[in-house]
Amino acid sequence: MKKLALHWQILIGMVLGIVFGFIMTQVDWGKEFVGDWVNPFGTIFVNLLKLIAVPLILASLIKGISDLKDIAKFRNMGLRTIVIYICTTIIAITVGLGLVNLFAPGDGISKETIAKLSSTYEGNSNIAGKLATAAQTKDAGPLQALVDMVPSNAVAAMSNNSLMLQVIFFAIFLGISMLLIGEKKAEPMKNFFDSLNDVVLKMVDLIMLFAPFAVFALLANVVVSADDPEVLLALLFYALTVVAGLLIMIVIYCLIFALYVKKSPFWFLQKIAPAQLLAFSTSSSAATLPVTMERVEEHMGVEKEVSSFVLPVGATINMDGTSLYQAVAAVFVCQALDIDLTFSAQLTIILTALLASIGSAAVPGAGMVMLVIVLESIDFPSELLPVALALIFAVDRPLDMLRTTVNVTGDATVASIVAKSLGKFGKPHVENWDDNLEDVTS
Repeated sequence: MKKLALHWQILIGMVLGIVFGFIMTQVDWGKEFVGDWVNPFGTIFVNLLKLIAVPLILASLIKGISDLKDIAKFRNMGLRTIVIYICTTIIAITVGLGLVNLFAPGDGISKETIAKLSSTYEGNSNIAGKLATAAQTKDAGPLQALVDMVPSNAVAAMSNNSLMLQVIFFAIFLGISMLLIGEKKAEPMKNFFDSLNDVVLKMVDLIMLFAPFAVFALLANVVVSADDPEVLLALLFYALTVVAGLLIMIVIYCLIFALYVKKSPFWFLQKIAPAQLLAFSTSSSAATLPVTMERVEEHMGVEKEVSSFVLPVGATINMDGTSLYQAVAAVFVCQALDIDLTFSAQLTIILTALLASIGSAAVPGAGMVMLVIVLESIDFPSELLPVALALIFAVDRPLDMLRTTVNVTGDATVASIVAKSLGKFGKPHVENWDDNLEDVTS
């Protein structure tokens, strides 16, 4: 009997996790039980994915660049990747601004609701942390992003997943240097990274055996940790505006994929589904990256020399879902607090959200730090920043899950476009994930 496809296994795990979480909310000891005995398995799974993220980026990026055998090919691919990423991000921000201006969800928030949210969340340690991180970013110089991209210690950069851009810089630098010294001299190091890449991909296969159980644990914890239903209901219109924008972006990706790659968007969604579901469960593009790369390379047919560059870069600088959320959230809090936004201020939001997305940490919660930066760019009163974050904090977690899903989908779309433009979009190596795991489970 044929095994159930991976994305269906994960979906079943998610549904059961949500149901189990709701059941646990009905008993006094439920939240503590899930936190102590269920959630740790989800945390272990996410940690395993993060564990292999840096080795995978290092191995695949160096392998991909060294396989090009020509520095001009790398320049071609890099330029196309950056331009397309910037274009999709601008589209996402524009969609967000269009929806939030059309529906004006902030106009329906009463003063009593604002006061309640402020009293509930203003003193929250997470909000204080986001404000502190944003303040550090604001105080940095205009070229600090470039400075932060170049590591002073490559080993130290590899020990911290939030320094992914530094790892990418080192891997690109090393890969280009291998191209320049010639194929014969670089062969021993190339063989090492080729072997490392194969080993890490096998680790991905092994880790993914536990994905359905892990998403069960992660979703159960999300449900038992949910906030006051009355507060969530008050922010429902805002949340639906963000969700509508994110769904529009998925449709845009599918249209672009169908028109340029000349393949069915349903085929695309089926192939990328496991990565999307993991992105939803973990809220982390970095943690999902190993699975995204596996799906795009093995199941969609994007050649490794393209995916190994486009996807790690995208996980770091391409935050379409997060940027759309910035646009909606920034205008929403201004509407709720009766702060007028001019047309030029909204143009500033587009530019700032675009720049803030570059180099933003691909980890849960980075979007709120970006939001503070966006609000400060339009001269939002600093004394109201805690109130602004308190307004959206209650629904940030589920929206973070959804926008991470869009981020990952955007990365896969751009990888397909770049591959097609370079003639590097071939036949999938694996038609079914279970085929790839036969030697593991047998």
